[in-house]
Amino acid sequence: MGRGRAKAKQTKVARQLKYSSPDMDLESLQRELSSDQGGSSESDYEEWDDWGAEEDNGR
Repeated sequence: MGRGRAKAKQTKVARQLKYSSPDMDLESLQRELSSDQGGSSESDYEEWDDWGAEEDNGR
């Protein structure tokens, strides 16, 4: 019992998210995606390359 109000709130929020069309700054998004800042590259994950191998040795 007592879940009716919470479920109604969740349903209301879900409908708002589903049917709303938020204002998007597509130009800003395009600049961010096309900028050459390096982002995440292979070198970002080098420290984790052997992480799985250490656990496999113990089996």
